[in-house]
Amino acid sequence: MSSSPQPASAEQTTAREGGGGGSVMALLVIASCQLMVVLDITIVNIALPHIQSALDFSTTSLSWVINAYTLTFGGLLLLGGRTGDILGRRRVFIFGVLLFVLASLLGGLAQNEAQLLGARALQGVGGAIASPTALALISTTFREGPERNRAFGVFAAVSAGGGAIGLLAGGILVEWLNWRWVLFVNVPIGLLIALATPRWIKESARHPGHFDIAGALTSTVGMVLLVYGFIRAAQDGWRDTLTLASFGAAAVVLAVFILIERRSRQPITPLHMFADRNRAGTYGIMLCLAAAIFGMFFFLTLFVQNVLDFSPLQAGLAFLPVSAVIAIGAGLASRFLPRFGPKPFMVVGAVLASAGLAWLTLTDVHSTYAGSVLGPMLVFSLGMGMEFVSLTLMALSNVSVQETGAASGLLNATQQVGGSLGLSILVTMFGTASTNEAEKQVSDFLAQADPVERIRFERTGQLPPPWSDEVLTAGASAAFVMAAIFTVLAALIAIVVIQVRACDLQRLQGSAGPGPG
Repeated sequence: MSSSPQPASAEQTTAREGGGGGSVMALLVIASCQLMVVLDITIVNIALPHIQSALDFSTTSLSWVINAYTLTFGGLLLLGGRTGDILGRRRVFIFGVLLFVLASLLGGLAQNEAQLLGARALQGVGGAIASPTALALISTTFREGPERNRAFGVFAAVSAGGGAIGLLAGGILVEWLNWRWVLFVNVPIGLLIALATPRWIKESARHPGHFDIAGALTSTVGMVLLVYGFIRAAQDGWRDTLTLASFGAAAVVLAVFILIERRSRQPITPLHMFADRNRAGTYGIMLCLAAAIFGMFFFLTLFVQNVLDFSPLQAGLAFLPVSAVIAIGAGLASRFLPRFGPKPFMVVGAVLASAGLAWLTLTDVHSTYAGSVLGPMLVFSLGMGMEFVSLTLMALSNVSVQETGAASGLLNATQQVGGSLGLSILVTMFGTASTNEAEKQVSDFLAQADPVERIRFERTGQLPPPWSDEVLTAGASAAFVMAAIFTVLAALIAIVVIQVRACDLQRLQGSAGPGPG
């Protein structure tokens, strides 16, 4: 919600003084941190078989190598953003980066399951501190208008394309070195970021106040329970007792959190931010799109490795065009946003993403990468590039400088929750469709299999190719249908909810008066 004009704050003065090489270097530092944090979500995926062999993980416990990071990252984002507002964003940013570096080093040196999972959880804490603070630093480092639009475009492209870069980097590191380097690689990068930050980024003004401890605890616990429930549902089903208990506990804790925030004088998440229909709509769109992009990466990674028989490195290379096209979409959006506003890009971006996912539903066991995967993947990526710039700008529009950390933390948290929720729904769709297809394929397999193949199937319960390829493809196709529905819902929210006023366009063009103080 907008407020009356106030004298420029220290952050606004700093932003107006930015420019030139200093701004370029500041953006490089901020974007590098975001790339490191986002990349870590996917870089470990390709190394999982090697981690399992080296540290004797069971198949079930192996999933926690990913989940330990996701849970702490998603659950602590709101607290991380608020901490930067109160203690100063630069110092909190450096602390988060160094914590991430330490956790990465410990993870690379891990000798057993407990050590690795503890390090991954600590990585999530560092990422939850650094990521929302990095986004808030853009608002306080760059002048409002074209300069800030370009910065948000770079940040959004890094955020959206980091997953694809992580798959490529993971393939290279595992194939050329070993699995430990998917964690060790963060150490020199993070140290360089921490050393460069004091040189190129000015400290933001500290906003004296009290930590909303009760709100921080209930929001963090509630988010962790919610994200855990989604992940548990993906693994054990929606009727699992622990899944239901997690959702029930999350509902209670988050309800208490809302009551606390309504009564708090300095809430960790100012609820009035949701009173702005544009911001509320932005969070809804992010939920839907995060579900779609998490699902696309997950199922396409399975498809290209299991059906197309790509190696880890080949799979990483296959996703590299995603990052390039996301950057193109983000560049187009950031360039033309001042003229047309964010709404057209929100709508067009969601429509393009829907078209790409609908195209992917046509894949089958006879599909090729060039003929059936690359085209829809590029269409989807172009739309997502447009979306992430528009959503980032809209989420922080008309937010006071004291609350940019909380607003950016909420946007990131929304992305993590949306991704976890969406992926669990898509995996449920995948499981239902693949189970139905497996019943058909088992009959066909048994009619053609020789005695040795039958014995192996009775022992493992696993169909061999090409029957297993049919099962996986049928399940992935059903998941892509649901992902397309998510993006259609995002387009509808953009059309119905988002409104762009003349003052918003003036602000994007850098010609508006003082914003919220």
